[in-house]
Amino acid sequence: MGKNLTSRSEDYSKWYNELVVKADLAENSAVRGCMVIKPYGYAIWEKMQAELDRMFKETGHQNAYFPLFVPKSLFEAEEKNAEGFAKECAVVTHYRLQNDPDNPGKLRVDPDAKLEEELVVRPTSEAIIWNTYKGWIQSYRDLPLLINQWANVVRWEMRTRLFLRTAEFLWQEGHTAHATKQEALEEAEQMNDIYAEFAQNFMAIPVVKGLKSESERFAGADETYCIEALMQDGKALQAGTSHFLGQNFAKAFDVKFTSKEGKQEYVWATSWGVSTRLMGALIMTHSDDQGLVLPPNLAPNQVVIVPIFKTDEQFDAITIVVNRLTTSLRSKGVTIKYDKRDTLRPGAKFAQHELQGVPLRIAIGSRDLENGTVELARRDTLSKETTPIDGIEDKVVALLEEIQLSLYTRALDYRDSHITEVNSFDEFKEVLEQKGGFISAHWDGTIETEDKIKEITKATIRCLPLEGEVKEGFCVFTGNKSARRVLFAKAY
Repeated sequence: MGKNLTSRSEDYSKWYNELVVKADLAENSAVRGCMVIKPYGYAIWEKMQAELDRMFKETGHQNAYFPLFVPKSLFEAEEKNAEGFAKECAVVTHYRLQNDPDNPGKLRVDPDAKLEEELVVRPTSEAIIWNTYKGWIQSYRDLPLLINQWANVVRWEMRTRLFLRTAEFLWQEGHTAHATKQEALEEAEQMNDIYAEFAQNFMAIPVVKGLKSESERFAGADETYCIEALMQDGKALQAGTSHFLGQNFAKAFDVKFTSKEGKQEYVWATSWGVSTRLMGALIMTHSDDQGLVLPPNLAPNQVVIVPIFKTDEQFDAITIVVNRLTTSLRSKGVTIKYDKRDTLRPGAKFAQHELQGVPLRIAIGSRDLENGTVELARRDTLSKETTPIDGIEDKVVALLEEIQLSLYTRALDYRDSHITEVNSFDEFKEVLEQKGGFISAHWDGTIETEDKIKEITKATIRCLPLEGEVKEGFCVFTGNKSARRVLFAKAY
């Protein structure tokens, strides 16, 4: 597993693509635009999944599972949603293959096996879920209904990139129903806050919480909350979204409940989700020219121990010490790997674990046993030190906490130094091209202006920030009155 990564400064996109493959996270598959997530990459996703799942359940949500296929008539029921996803839909029209009489040994679609109704492969699950909720909700006693599902979805993307944009991807999607508008709004905000907390505390990624502009909203939503992150190349990445759906889906699928007062009312809805796109965010926020840099809270192995020996006797003596140390560290909640493979030299192991972003590496040789020391190496700073083996457990725990905080602080410093206020369109274009990052600018609130800025610069409105001072001003593009500054950026 050689490194030889393209430098980030030379070609950021190429660096990213090479890193995903060389660090053994994922690879392209035989299906165009689809990926194979390899065990090491999936182990990181599983840690993300476990933490998010815990946070969802702590806030009263339950997991369920809904079908992959959505009858076309159901998909069409909420017009904005259907229209928004129509161009990305894969559609099943037949249910059987048969031998091809003109090409022996080949198969063709059986023309007599046409479905009565075409099935959409879910790009998102609102339609099938709200059709189901109609049978689950009758009374205010059935509310709130707080459901999440872990699933795959298909969006037929033309330009794909591992983790960031693939034709099929893994995600979670929450779908909730409420008796009042206020409850649904609070739910949408709460889930956006959970995403922000997860990004910051586990991924070590600072995010801006905000609202999407009307044209950037989820199709079928009245309001979309989001968290926006900034990658090391100055481009933004939407890391999660939470949608207040109003009563749009309830009306489309006729989902009503009897209120305490005995009246028939439509329910209020939310949906929210994050996907394997978070893997792309994790890689691009922290990693360097040596490979992955993983925050300890999400690293499959927080510590790797590499023995350095020449004889079987030396290896056995080192292993006795390592086994004690491993037991002790695991009792403190540290995930640890003892790399005792005899097929690689220590230097090759060091290179692999560095490439795969293991936060801490411990090397133990025969001389270390005599001296009662080990070599401790940090992945984030690439620094090494020789330290006594006695009491190393507490040192390791403290260092993992320090690395987690250090990665967050480093990303925060970069992000904060790349939020630039501008007051003219010339300044806007100059900052976008020369510095990148988030551009804080006044906008007159019209879709026309938003579209024109996007057309000229390729920058989009990432969000209307929920925090910070809101002051009136004048639009950088039209000079018309503006209610507030918004954040623009080029984005993934």
